[in-house]
This record gives sequence, structure tokens and C-alpha cells, in this order.
Amino acid sequence: MTGGRLAAVRGSWRTALRIARREARRSRRRTLLVLVMIALPVLGLSFAAVSYDMSDLNRAERIERQLGGADVALRWDSLTPVTQDAWGESAWPVQGEWVGRTRPATAEEVRALLPEGSRLARARWWMTFSTRVGRHVESIEARAVDLTDPLTRPLARVRDGRPPVRPDEIAVSPSALRRLETRIGDPVRTIDGNTYRVVGVVEYPDNLRDVITLPGVSPEGAAGSDTWLVGLPGPLDPGLVDRLNAQGVQVVARDRLPGRDEFSRGMRVPDADEAGVVGVVGGLGLLEVVLLVGPAFAVSVRRRRRDLALVAVAGGDASHLRRIVLADGVVLGAGGAALGLLLGIGAAFAGRPLVEQYVLGERLGAYRIFPTALLAIAATAVLAGVLAAMAPAWTAARQDVATGLAGRRDASRPRRRWLLIGVALTVAGTALAAFAAGRTSQTGVLAGVALGELGLVFCTPTLVGVLGRAGRLLPLTPRLALRDASRNRSSAAPAISAVMAAVAGSVAIGVYVASDETRSRELWQPGLPPGNVLLAHSGAVPADPPSADVVATRARTVLPDATVTPVAVPGCAGSVREKDDCAAYAVVPPEQRCPYTSSDPVPDSARRDPRCVSPFQEPVDVYLPALVDDGSALAALTGAPADELAAARRTLAAGGVVVTDARRVVDGQVRVEVNYNSGGPPTGRLLPGYALRGGLSVDRLVLSPAAADALGLSAVPLGYLLDTAGSPADRQMEMLTDELYDIGPMSAQVATADPPSDQRPMLLLLAVASGVITLGAAAVATGLAAAEGRRDLSTLAAVGADPRVRRLLSLCQAGVIAVLGSALGIVAGLGSAVVVLAALNQRYAEAWPVQPPYPVTVPGVTLAALVVVPLVAMGGAALFTRSRLPIERRLD
Repeated sequence: MTGGRLAAVRGSWRTALRIARREARRSRRRTLLVLVMIALPVLGLSFAAVSYDMSDLNRAERIERQLGGADVALRWDSLTPVTQDAWGESAWPVQGEWVGRTRPATAEEVRALLPEGSRLARARWWMTFSTRVGRHVESIEARAVDLTDPLTRPLARVRDGRPPVRPDEIAVSPSALRRLETRIGDPVRTIDGNTYRVVGVVEYPDNLRDVITLPGVSPEGAAGSDTWLVGLPGPLDPGLVDRLNAQGVQVVARDRLPGRDEFSRGMRVPDADEAGVVGVVGGLGLLEVVLLVGPAFAVSVRRRRRDLALVAVAGGDASHLRRIVLADGVVLGAGGAALGLLLGIGAAFAGRPLVEQYVLGERLGAYRIFPTALLAIAATAVLAGVLAAMAPAWTAARQDVATGLAGRRDASRPRRRWLLIGVALTVAGTALAAFAAGRTSQTGVLAGVALGELGLVFCTPTLVGVLGRAGRLLPLTPRLALRDASRNRSSAAPAISAVMAAVAGSVAIGVYVASDETRSRELWQPGLPPGNVLLAHSGAVPADPPSADVVATRARTVLPDATVTPVAVPGCAGSVREKDDCAAYAVVPPEQRCPYTSSDPVPDSARRDPRCVSPFQEPVDVYLPALVDDGSALAALTGAPADELAAARRTLAAGGVVVTDARRVVDGQVRVEVNYNSGGPPTGRLLPGYALRGGLSVDRLVLSPAAADALGLSAVPLGYLLDTAGSPADRQMEMLTDELYDIGPMSAQVATADPPSDQRPMLLLLAVASGVITLGAAAVATGLAAAEGRRDLSTLAAVGADPRVRRLLSLCQAGVIAVLGSALGIVAGLGSAVVVLAALNQRYAEAWPVQPPYPVTVPGVTLAALVVVPLVAMGGAALFTRSRLPIERRLD
């Protein structure tokens, strides 16, 4: 491009931008509408970017929170020499594997490694403070820190009272104060019988959640992780760091240590798949903004068609007209970006305490912004404005000058090539989504769905024109609404497309989520009869576990109808092997085994071979290995009929075993083998067996005590089975665990008939999001149509139309946008979901072992909301429209 040509282009853009600024001041309502729609996403993104930047602490802030008032912090966790980075944020062994300390270091041991005159203070982290609030056991993080020492005092801020100094005193965080339902001066009793008095409220910047502060004189044997804060008598000597590293001590310093590697800890770079997903989702969001803003630019071009024709008469060519309209997008995009950035930064600064307290649970770093991210957000906002103005700009460049000077509508129809492009994009997007779904590529699926939606956007103007011609069969008011939509496709089509895109995405995701939930429900297999509870010992099995009667007495205070039975698992007998080194299992006879493995090429006949179809499903919620039982736990374990339970108990009494897989019983016997996890060949023998055919469809093996003894096994207590009358609620399970805490810590698992996850809130959220966009697009399009159609309304008033016609016309105009967009979105979303599910099912059909397919489940919540939203949009349009028809003087 020559210098003269470049100067002409610059001058043309300067003129176009001046015209755009003037037009923005003249059409203030439309300008405000566009600014708001662009500024809202900018506000949200800039708020997130600024909050993230403040939460991403720099190295100086991280080290300040670790060192407090000390010069260095020492962590003595290794028994072997270590090498560390330049700041002490990570360390690794010089040779071999990491060998951790078996006991914490004492103050004398640490002081012996330091120069004479060093000051020393210990901070112990990750302790547990357990107490009762009412009948519920609360376990809270605790820290043992002497907050009266100058070295450790800056680690926390005393909000009220004073720090604890005596062994029977504690301080609590504001959150813990509320959780424990206590106040300063009140006693707090732990579950092990110790009593502490609350003397202060203390806040740690790295944890605003529940924290208990114990005095620095806490017992040496208390479990936790120690950090030693050291005040040196002089500057830090690099030789001292080398000597400490040689003893296995990691040194955190304020200044960089020379001669050591430095590792940057910046933002994690997403992989290609994550970046692709983010890019496609961001592109869909940009498309939604462009479609919502587009009608305003289209109306602006129609109202200024005479001004643009005058520019053409004065010598302006098509490029000048395009620049004038595109300049509107630049000005309004930049204005929306500036407004959104100011509001987003202000909201991030003003909402900082709320983010700290309720989102992150820690104090943020210094006040700062994220310039790179904000610049990218602003550029995206300007790009959205330019893209929204692009289609109206091409329309303005093609308009007939004589028609524009006369102020008449341009009767040109959309070109057929846009329809062909739209159909091609829709087909290509569908094929891409199906192909990517078969290879489980999230990026490919999203890209295909986005491409298909873009194709439908190109097809929408033609569809609006077809419906406009079909409106001749309708009554007057809906016919006028369809006629206006058909005439003003440049503003109606983007609004319809915006609704369609939002609804299609909501329906597609909703159908996939609902189908996945249905499939999960079909695959769900409880490990116990629904409602029964497994109480398992937490940690090491006690040498003398409480009896079933003691457990039953406690359990019936929460579950009055529960029956309790102890259960045990087979373990190695004797002292040669560990108890958990032995695993017993029932062997399937060779003639009943599937001849194929997952690594073999599998013929189609294998999928129909009954030997290769397992009669059981793996339990999902409660897993139990083989058990040792005399028959008392069979009912709670399997839920089998009474006659089968009686026969099974007779077999166990005779020294046999009970299985649930009839294939394992041959001539009344079952071969049981024992595997040794530490190595060695398995051992086994034939034992009398009985197969339970009723009850729970789970593969089980129950050994009688005599059978376990014959196999060289012993019964190792596992816990207790609770047979309940119903399904306990979550609150009852918490109360049960609290009730049993005194006699021994136990974990409680309840078997449920259905998966615990409920996707209805997510489906409702999707419907609400698409509904908000539908209402917004309908409101914007209806308002713009009302402003554009004042002359038609005055004509209706002149010919004596009823004032209610205006309300009815607004209702119908909103209905065209909301109903047509929702209908197209529902069809497109269902189609996309069906294609994706069909591709997934095809992939599963070719997999081995065979996996059940996805059913096509249409979420009723989502569809019901999407049916109601257009009605709400139509009702709102009618409600907020004035009935009085304007009468204006017309000059043409």
C-alpha cells in the first residue's frame, strides 16, 4: 500500500470514528443497550482475572507468610542429605530415596546445628483438635505456635483477647468460634478428656477457615509437622545452608541462595485438549455476544440509511460505508470494554473480603491487576463489537443509493449462498462431532457442535423469510409480527440465532447429562441390600473389638430397628505372614470360563457366548472381600429368601462355603484357592458349597470358620453389618458415627438403591441460563422493533385500530423471537445430543468386554423450563408495552 493510499485510509477511519462517536451520543438508549451487553461479560471476566492475580501470591508474599519475623525457616523431615532450590521451596535427596524422620527433632538438636546466639521458635502444623458440639464430633485443624514470641508473632493476627500461653489455653479463628458455638472465656473439652479455655480469637492469613491455636508448649509427642523459625545473629552464611542440607534440613530463606537452581512457579500451562476446550467455549461465548448485539447495529444502519446514501452521493464508495458502520462497532466495543474493565476492577477490589472469606479461605496478596489478561479481554470486547457490526456493514455497502435517499426499505433478499454455506457448515459440524465422540475428544465434540450452530445461524435468515411468507394464513397481529421479522431479518435473525444457540447448547448438554445419569443408574449395583450399613474399624483393628451387643445398644439410639452382626475377613493364620497377605477366592471351573481376554482380537460370536457374559456387576458403593461367617450375617449381606438362607446356613454349619455364582458349584463342591500377595504359588482345596440364587446380584464368597481353618486362614474382624428397616438419612449416619466414636473410631457406609448424585440442579441451571438469554434477546429485539415500527403503529392508530393491538403486537414480536429461537434450539440440541450419543454407543458396541449403551434421555426439567420461558417473554412484552398508539405526522 502506497503512502498516499495509507494516509487516505487513516483519514477515512478518523472520519468514520468521529461519525460513530456522534451517532453514539445521538442514539443514547441504543448506545447504552450495546454498552451493557458488551460490558457485562467483560465485567465478569475482568473480575475473575483481577481476583486471580491478587490470589496468586508472589514469592516474597509466600515467604513472608512462612517466616514471620524470622530470618530463615528450617524443616527437618529427612534423615539423609538433601539438595534444595534457591529459595527452599522444594528439596530432594542427594542420593537414593527419601528417608523420613520417625520422630520430630527437639529444640536442642536443632540448636546444635546453628551458630551461637541464634534464636529459635517452633511452629507445629497439621494437628487435629477433636471436640463435641452437642452430640456431634468436630475435628478441626490445630496449630501449636507461641504467638508471644517475636519470631512467630507476625504469622497471625490477634483479633480479640490474647494468644494462649498456658498448656490449658487455646485461641480460635473467627470461623471456629462460630462452629464451636463458644466465646472467649468458655471452656472447650476434647474427646480425650482434656479441657481448654478459650482466651483469644486469632486469624492466620493462609487459612481463614476453622483453626485452633495451641500454645507453643504443647506436648513433644503430639502429631504434626514442625517448622523451626530462626533468628540468626548475623547474615545467612551459604556454608551454613550446606551444613544444614547435609543433615537433611531444608532451609527457607528471604533472599536467593547463591549457586542453587531456581524454579519458577507461575501459572500452569494447559495442555492441548484443555486449551482447545477453553478456546471453543470462549468462541461460543463470543458468538453469543455478537448475536445479541447484532440487532442494535442492524437497526442503527436502517435508521441511518439516508445519511449513508448521502455519503455515497458525496463520493464515498462501499469501503467508506463499511468503515462508518464498523467504526460503530469499534467505538461501542471499546466503550463497553472500558466500562466493563472499570466495573470489574472496582468489583474485584470492593469484593476482595468476600472472595477471601467465602471463596478462597485465605487472604489475598497486594492490590494489583492482571494487565495482560485485561488487555486480551478488552481486545476481545472490541472484536465482538466489530463482528456484530460486520453484517450490517456489508448490508450498508450494498444498499441502493436512490432507495436510501428516499428513506425506503431495501427489498433485497438474502443471497442463496448463505443458505448453502449454512447447510454445509451444519453437516460438517455434525460429522465432526460424531467423529470426535467416537474417539472421546472433548475439543472435537465442542468444535463440531459450535460449527453446526454457526451453520444454523447462516440458515436462520432464510427460515425467517419462509415463515414470513407463511404468515398470510395467520390473523392480523401475528401476521404483522412475522412480516416485520421477515422485512428486518438483519435484526431479527441474530436475535433468533442467539436464542437458538443458547437453547441448543443447554438442551444438548442436558440430554447428555440426563442420559449419562440414566446409564449410571442402570449400572448402579449396591454392595449390600439397600439401606444396610457397613461399620468398618478405622485404622488398625483393635485387639479387643467391642461386642455386637455394645454396638447394637449405641446404634439403636439412632436406628431403633437395626440389627447388628459382626463380620470378619479371612487372613493368614500364624505369625509367619501378615494378616492381609492372604486372599481367598472361589474358582470358576475351566469349562465355564470365557476363552477370550481383553487383549485378544474378539470375534462377534464372543459377544453372544454365555460364558463371556458375567451374571454380576461390580458393587459401586460398598465393597466387601470374601468373608468368614457362621451364617448369622447372610441375611444382612445378601437379602436372599428365607428358604435359601436356611439351606446356606446348614452348608456353613457343615464346614462348607456359600457363593452367589452357581457356576462355581460342581457336584455340590466349590474349589477355593488362597493367593499370597507376597508371592508363592496359590493353595486350595474342594469344600462343600451352596449357591444362593436369590437376593443381591453381587459375586460373594462366605467361608465357614471350619472352611477357613482348613485353608490355613483365620478370621480377622472387619466391623459390623447393620440390617435396617429403611434407608438411613445423611444426618442419621453422622449421628451414628458420633454415637460410636467413644467405643472406637469407625467409618460408616450405607448401601443405596440409586446413585447419590443428582443432576437436577445442573439441568435447572442450564435451563435458567438459556432462559435468561432468551428473555434478554426477546426484550432487545422487541424493543428495537417497537422503536423501528413507530410509523406502522401510527398508521394503525390512524385507521382506528384498538389500543390493545399494540400490546398484542409486542407479544407476537417477542413470540417470534423466543418461540422460533427456542424451537430451533431444541431441535438442534436434540439432534446434536443424539449424534454424539450414537457415536459413543457405536464405540461401546465395538469394545470388549461389552459395555451397555447410552440411552437417549430427554430431561423434562430443561424442556419444561424452555417451554415456559417463551411464554414469560411474551407475557413480559405485553405487560411492559403501553397500549396507547402513537399518532405521528408523516412527511412521505
